[in-house]
Amino acid sequence: MVLSDSLSRSIVCRTSADARTRRRHSLAAERFTRLSYSAGGAPIHLTVNGVDANQARIIENYVNGTWLLWLQQEATRQGTHLAMPVVADARVWFNPALRSRDYLIPGLIAIIMTLIGALLTALVIAREWERGTMEGIMVTPVATTEILLGKLIPYFVMGMVGMMMSTAMAVFLFDVPLRGSLLVLFGTAALFLLTALGMGLVISVLARSQFVAAMIAIITTFLPAFILSGFLFDIRSMPQIIQILTHIVAARYFVTMLQSSFLAGDIWPVILPNAFGMAILCAVFLGIALLRFHKRLD
Repeated sequence: MVLSDSLSRSIVCRTSADARTRRRHSLAAERFTRLSYSAGGAPIHLTVNGVDANQARIIENYVNGTWLLWLQQEATRQGTHLAMPVVADARVWFNPALRSRDYLIPGLIAIIMTLIGALLTALVIAREWERGTMEGIMVTPVATTEILLGKLIPYFVMGMVGMMMSTAMAVFLFDVPLRGSLLVLFGTAALFLLTALGMGLVISVLARSQFVAAMIAIITTFLPAFILSGFLFDIRSMPQIIQILTHIVAARYFVTMLQSSFLAGDIWPVILPNAFGMAILCAVFLGIALLRFHKRLD
């Protein structure tokens, strides 16, 4: 009896909800009909997810084709000429001008920062081993942390100067809009640069040859930043296993934050999770570099 009462109540609630939904649809249809005969016309809003450009284009063409087919059928049924009462006004979010440079240049900044941070830093300690000057560094009373800081600080300053120059060129030379704040932009850039320096330092500690260190840096930092960061190919259109692999690519987080800062503004639900993921990678790489670098020759 309790079960039947509960079932009856659920059926009544569902029926009431369906009735309310039908009533809302009916009111919306009436309002749309009224606006259709007014001077301004009735707006129709269609939002298409453009992550997969081909699929978005197929959906857009399908909607336009369906609407044109319906107009042709109505014109044939009424015996009148085909009229176009609806004019499509397509608008693209965040890049209404459809300029490719507005999308590509923020990603290029991440590639440049990767080169400065990871590739150059990968050579600093390997260079000391090749030149035979590491023995002189080992006998100095300088702590391990001080040696690493001495290797990182010049490249950090160089990277931030490069970030300022790249941002100025993007805004003033290529006319890319910067809708976010400079404080957030350079704060995330500093975090990414520390992560890239940590990656380069780990490579430099493990490899004692500049050539080997450069090859490892290109394979493990530059190529993933170019291919798996979302700079050229959107991550959500990649296979699932590749999407999981991109979480260990620091440039993935930085490219997303750069595109948000330049094209959309300070969108905190986008910036904060990506900054958190990048901070974890930064702590991991700098921690590994600190643990693996010892003041001994073996």
